Amino acid sequence: VPLAELSLMNKLIHTSLVESQQHVEILQRDPRSPLFSIKTFEELPLKKELLQGVYMMGFNRPSKIQEQALPLMLAYPPQNLIAQSQSGTGKTAAFVLAMLSRASASEKYPQCLCLAPTYELALQIGQVVRTIGKFCTDIKVNYAVRGNRVLKGTVLEEQIIIGTPGTTLDWCFKQRILDLTKISLFVLDEADIMIDTQGLSCQSIRIHRALPKSCQVLLFSATYKEPVRAFAERIIPDPIVIKLREEELTLSNIRQYFMVCQSSDEQYRALCNLYGSFTIGQVMIFCQTRRLADWLSGKMSRDGHQVAILTAELTVVQRASVIQRFREGKEKVLIATNVCARGIDVQQVTTVVNFGLPMDQDGEPDFETYLHRIGRAGRFGHRGIAFSVVERETVELVHKIEEYFQTTIKQLDPYDMDELEKLA
Repeated sequence: VPLAELSLMNKLIHTSLVESQQHVEILQRDPRSPLFSIKTFEELPLKKELLQGVYMMGFNRPSKIQEQALPLMLAYPPQNLIAQSQSGTGKTAAFVLAMLSRASASEKYPQCLCLAPTYELALQIGQVVRTIGKFCTDIKVNYAVRGNRVLKGTVLEEQIIIGTPGTTLDWCFKQRILDLTKISLFVLDEADIMIDTQGLSCQSIRIHRALPKSCQVLLFSATYKEPVRAFAERIIPDPIVIKLREEELTLSNIRQYFMVCQSSDEQYRALCNLYGSFTIGQVMIFCQTRRLADWLSGKMSRDGHQVAILTAELTVVQRASVIQRFREGKEKVLIATNVCARGIDVQQVTTVVNFGLPMDQDGEPDFETYLHRIGRAGRFGHRGIAFSVVERETVELVHKIEEYFQTTIKQLDPYDMDELEKLA
């Protein structure tokens, strides 16, 4: 799945903050500069209209990244900042608060510019601006994205512009309707995607070079790997870096089992025995192909189970809707191909079932996909359980997985109901 699609799905489904236990690291060039953190939004220099908007978003207290980043974003004199944190930790709300705070409603021209890698991500950021800024009625937003046609000579009166690099570049240098010399705050969102997509990094750098030296620059990225760091150093002078260590997938808190069957029909009966033997909260079932996922979904639905299905053929918005319904418990079972094996977090998931093991083109175990699949059951420090329902000819793959991860996967009899009930 393209990184931009994954990022959009996460923005669509994370309507509340993800609780993370990860450590926050702060790196700064000037150790004499004081650093502050906050525990409540009231401690920030925010207008009451913005506080109302924050609470409308459902944020009762700042996330870990917001605790450290918001005081720096809102400080005077303005600080340049690089913030690294995975989706769902409040990055978008943080820089939206900064834009709404810096924008002056009395000045009718663009003052804040935010770049995102795709049209859909730009619109999603705009939705957050509209929600948090609901009570800031004099601050307006416009979108420098494909399809939003503006005539040459148009006078932009909106204080906040959200756009993609290509269209924004067009507005600045071809249409000449966006004056970059008046921008006081520049936000570059999803920087890891920007530099991974051909052309976007060059366009972003060209826009940045036209900004005044006094412009505050905020860069946000889900990763802080070497290409992101090098990109940031090219465009941001003397930044403070805030890193929320990415949560590592681990097998240590996931119990793993496998069952051997003779056919897909027997695999299905084993799955039903498993599902009926103890109460499962939210379960994710992974299939290697869309065809198998469709077959399994139809069979479970006919047997009266509330099932959702997630495959790459759905649009991003459709996939996000499926995941959201699953998160809300409207369906207890989510059947997915590998499109959902990484990056999508549903905190209620405690059980994962592999309806067949993930394999590469050579028929060998796909170790990384296996890790990401069963890792859905062990997120945020929760204990999870993973079952692999396999056909006899693929048992050898189970042993290869055990050897690779130095772990134990215990074999179960799919028809031993007493043993299955003991796992509850």
